[in-house]
Amino acid sequence: MSADAVPDEAEQVPDAHHPAGVGLIKPGYDPALTNEDLAPLHKQNWSSYNIFAFWMSDVHSVGGYLTAGSLFALGIAGWQVLIALLIGIVIVQIFVNLVAKPSQQTGVPYPVINRAIFGVKGANIPAIIRGLIAVAWYGVQTYLAAESLNIIFLKFLPASQGLTEVSFLGLSALGWISYAILWVAQAALFWTGMETIRRFIDWAGPAVYVVMIILAIYLVSKAGIGAIDLNLHSGESLGFWASIPVMVTAIAIVVSYFSGPMLNFGDFSRYGRSFAAVKKGNFLGLPVNFLFFSLLTVITASATVPVFGQLVTDPIKTVQLIDTPFAILLGGLTFVTATVGINIVANFISPAFDFSNVNPRKVSWRTGGMIAAVGSVILTPWNWYDNDQAIHYTLGLLGSLIGPLFGILIAGYYLAAKQRIAVDDMYTMSPTGLYWFSNGWNPNAVMTMAATGVVAILLSLFTSIGDFGWFIGCGLGFAMFALLERTRPMIPVPAAEAQNVSDGTVA
Repeated sequence: MSADAVPDEAEQVPDAHHPAGVGLIKPGYDPALTNEDLAPLHKQNWSSYNIFAFWMSDVHSVGGYLTAGSLFALGIAGWQVLIALLIGIVIVQIFVNLVAKPSQQTGVPYPVINRAIFGVKGANIPAIIRGLIAVAWYGVQTYLAAESLNIIFLKFLPASQGLTEVSFLGLSALGWISYAILWVAQAALFWTGMETIRRFIDWAGPAVYVVMIILAIYLVSKAGIGAIDLNLHSGESLGFWASIPVMVTAIAIVVSYFSGPMLNFGDFSRYGRSFAAVKKGNFLGLPVNFLFFSLLTVITASATVPVFGQLVTDPIKTVQLIDTPFAILLGGLTFVTATVGINIVANFISPAFDFSNVNPRKVSWRTGGMIAAVGSVILTPWNWYDNDQAIHYTLGLLGSLIGPLFGILIAGYYLAAKQRIAVDDMYTMSPTGLYWFSNGWNPNAVMTMAATGVVAILLSLFTSIGDFGWFIGCGLGFAMFALLERTRPMIPVPAAEAQNVSDGTVA
């Protein structure tokens, strides 16, 4: 499925036999590696706007709002923060394009493309790691959305206040009700399939923008344009040279924030009708969208100082402080929608593919997603989300492995495989298959992951350079895997003219 073989837009129309988003299972594909969710797509029909909307859903969340706003409080000037934000998001765009290409060219999701790097069995290593990270964050995001829903209940149903006085497993009865409502709503949306999810994110991102613009206009009009100060920190700004390390840290924070969806972006780029469409969507959704979102965020946050007498960077608290029924209803529902959007695209779809990859015969994409949803409740995120140490030692430990996984994938595809993937060989358990390696495992990839993963974890947990953990892990993973594949090559380079070979060089 090379880029020049991708049907044009007129041919990208789903049909009853091969609907868009469903893989085409060929005779000879091993059931232990295949189901219709993991098989190469028969049709790829996502446009640039669909990719753009994906990133809007990923950026427009409470976490994204807080991250962007917090950078303006680091002690550097507003223009320096904007430069750091722009540099950081351009780095994200470059890396996202790198990880997008192999999946778009082959039409397979993130865990499957790793079979060409880790081996048909070894690919479960990155799949499980990424899946577990997503499950943890899925629970956190659902909990945050539930907090927004609690505000609506308390405002419009005062009697619900009594439900906050009864708790079970660390969460109030009202919290359980809100969490359950959102848990069911997200599961129902996910269960309808990828096309419905695509339509949801096409609508959700712009809808959040409309409300955020209304919120910003309202607060600025209350404060007066002259009262807006884009420097959200107290005290004087740092000098130029003293500000450089802070700007570098801000850049690292931006890249780290997007490291999860950046790693498994292949789960979405596989639907792109062409690699050019994916790149255009990434440009609009990352540097263009993120810069505008950041400006909107800081304008809104800065207006809270003269309006409320304090800096408020949490949009949920901002809506609470306005304290009018319409604002609470509109704002609460908007941030619920925003959080559901990022949860679906970043933390539901990823483990769905990842867990399905472990046992395709028994675990479908939908089953994998439900495993993640159930796991998110078992983790009871409300008990540890507010505990900095718990977050540091759980998500920090898993998150530190994202960098090495990214480095290995990029080195494997672009250097070792020279952008050529034998698609059908990713679906066979035959010892003669190109990606069987050593009993289904690529020892170079496993060794690199073990060594660089340990280093990344130690640096993340026991040093002060945790913000740079992704860069360090990515660089080490890339360098070590490239060196091993050069000194004792394991990944084959199939002939470009061979059948079923995706050759990314023609994109």
